[in-house]
Amino acid sequence: MEKIKLFDTVAIINPVPIERLTLVESDYTSIRNLPAGQVGTIVEVYEETEHCQYLVEFADTQGREYAMATLKEDELLVLHYELIVA
Repeated sequence: MEKIKLFDTVAIINPVPIERLTLVESDYTSIRNLPAGQVGTIVEVYEETEHCQYLVEFADTQGREYAMATLKEDELLVLHYELIVA
């Protein structure tokens, strides 16, 4: 599996409950979770532990951040815009 890097675009594989989120916009305080498939950007990589963790920023189509979460590699799917032939 390819290593997740800073600024990669990712999607969450499973819903992330609100307890694990830092909400930036008060409009979203009524949500219970971020649904699976929500797209975000890696803005920090934490490699101090045995397993890397990633700070993911979630923003709307206008680029306004609305939430952040620290997630593990197995919770993320890296998205690709171009085909890479192995």
